[in-house]
Order: sequence, then structure tokens, then C-alpha cells
Amino acid sequence: MRVYNFSSGPSVLPLPVLERAASEMCDANGTGQSVMEMSHRSKDFKPVIEKAEALLRRIMGIPSHYKVLFLQGGASTQFAMVPLNLAGVEPGEKRKSASLVETGIWAKKALDEAVKYVDVAVRASSKDAAYNYIPAAPAPRADDAYYYICLNNTIVGTQWDALPKTGAVPLVADISSCILSAPLDVSAFGVLFAGAQKNLGPAGLTVVIIRDDLIGHAPSWTPVMLRYDTHANEGSLYNTPPCYPIYIMGLVLEWIESEGGLPVIERRNREKAALLYDYLDASTLFRPVVKPPYRSIMNVPFVTGDDLLDKEFLAAAANAGFVNLAGHRLVGGIRASIYNAMPVEGVAKLVAFMKDFEARHVSR
Repeated sequence: MRVYNFSSGPSVLPLPVLERAASEMCDANGTGQSVMEMSHRSKDFKPVIEKAEALLRRIMGIPSHYKVLFLQGGASTQFAMVPLNLAGVEPGEKRKSASLVETGIWAKKALDEAVKYVDVAVRASSKDAAYNYIPAAPAPRADDAYYYICLNNTIVGTQWDALPKTGAVPLVADISSCILSAPLDVSAFGVLFAGAQKNLGPAGLTVVIIRDDLIGHAPSWTPVMLRYDTHANEGSLYNTPPCYPIYIMGLVLEWIESEGGLPVIERRNREKAALLYDYLDASTLFRPVVKPPYRSIMNVPFVTGDDLLDKEFLAAAANAGFVNLAGHRLVGGIRASIYNAMPVEGVAKLVAFMKDFEARHVSR
């Protein structure tokens, strides 16, 4: 029996995708071999990677003057690749500047890496309240090389409602935990990147969507694997890419189209989030961590206010088939990640379980 998996990543995948992958494990596309066995430069793998890119472009509406790169290293590697490629300088040259809004632990990690290569100004921060809101975002400085945000903050459960106005300064966003959760205007960004292990597929693949004019500016000393032009010039085949995750991503994208595309996915995601938040707001036992204007529709953290009771709930939930509900190790508490592949039924059943748990404990 499959459980309801509320993991923040690697996370739940659509059951039809898993079933199709299983059926094609030993013979993908009539080739007589698994995608795991294919040479990345073979005629058999070429349609796999081309299909994945074409589907992503169509579903997200990616303009033709943007490159789509399939990379390794996780989203965390982009914390270095972004400043190196957009603001890196040769030895002896004056360092460039960039702006960043600090809205959580992943934005802070990006900041800590970027300051090695560029002068980063933290334009706004929500650290004063444990990152439980999105601060007002000032405009960038005219000479900034880029403006960096994390669009959805997985650990603390906040998301941007309106994008900062950056003018001619390229807006860069980590969209790891919200990619494909709703329509997004790609043309509003210079660079988008996402680890695959939440809404795209299994761990091991990172997708980068980058405007053409931002490619090719890394300083000469940049490691070859950390240059966007290295991968753009070779169609993501400079070295062996994460072939199997790319294949699974293609299946996930086909599933999204079969479900009705991003407008349908967004409506379903908002329905799931409303089910959970409405209960939390009315509960006398559980308390949501984030106030309504800033709440993520992907990651919902909550607490009872008693660490021991949190742990009791987590154990009881796991026994009932609701797994991976523990909050991030740095913040604790409880967190339900309700990505695209989590059905509405799963959230409804979780809420029913929480109501029963509350009834049994509030009456004590």
C-alpha cells in the first residue's frame, strides 16, 4: 500500500509516471534497453532530452531567446554559478554589485556563496521574524549585475506574491520548490533555476532557464563546468548529463499536460492549500507558522506549541500512512509539502486525521 508522502524533497511523484517508468525500465521506447543504460550521445537518448526540453518550453511558455540547461550539482551549485557568470570579474578588476532579498535559509546560503565573487547588498530581510514573511523589496541599484530572490521558501513556507520591480537589472530566482506549480512569466526573469526533486522528477537534475544575452560573460578563470556557455554551447551534453532524471522529467511533463496544464495544476494546488490552511486557522491545537499574505501553496509548516506533542503527532501520522511530515532539522515543528503530485484526497485525509488527533488531545 502506498503512503501519502509529504516530503519536501525528494518528494512524491505522480503514480502514472512511476508505473510507466516501471513498465519501460528494461525497454524504453522500443530500444531494448533502459534509459539508465543509454549513451547520452546515442540516437536513442536524443529524443528523450529533446522531448523533455520541448515539453518544458511549451508548458512554461519559455521564449525562444532563453536557453534551457539540464545540469548536475543541485540548485546549491547555482549559488556560485549565478554570481560567477553574471558578475564575475578578471583579477585586478573592480568587483561588481548585486542585490538580494533574504527570505529564508536558502536565500542566506545563496548570499554566503555570492559574496565570494560579487559585492552583494541585502536590500531587505525577514530574518527579524524567523523569515515568516516576505519583506517589501526596494528597487535595485542601477549598476547591479542582478537581483536575486528565492521565489518559494521551502523551509519556512513563504512565497512571493508580487515580483520586485528590477527594471533593466536581471531578476534571478530560485524556483526549486514552486516550479510548475502555477503559470509563471518567464520573460520577467533573467535566470530561473530549480532542483528537480520537488515538482520535476527525481533528485540529480537541475534545470536552468537563462536569457541568451546573460550567457558568455564568465571570467576566464571560471571552472569549465561552472560556465553557462559550456553547457549552452553543447546542448547540455558537454559531459554525461543526469540521463534518467531527464527521462522521468519528460514523463512528469507529459502527465502535467494530460491533467490540463498549469492552470489546472494551480487550481488544484490552491484547493489543497486552502483545505489545510482553513483547518489550521480554525484549530485550537495546531497553529500555522506563516500569516496569510505570505503563505506558500507548496510548503505548509505548523506546530502545536509543544515539541513533545509535535513528535507524538508525527509518530501517529506515520503509523497512519502520512509520512515525512517533520519540519526541517533547522526549525523543527511539522511541515506538509503538497507538491503537484500530492492528490487533493491526500490533503483531505491528512486534515481528517489531524481533526481526530486534535479531538483526542484537546479533551484531555
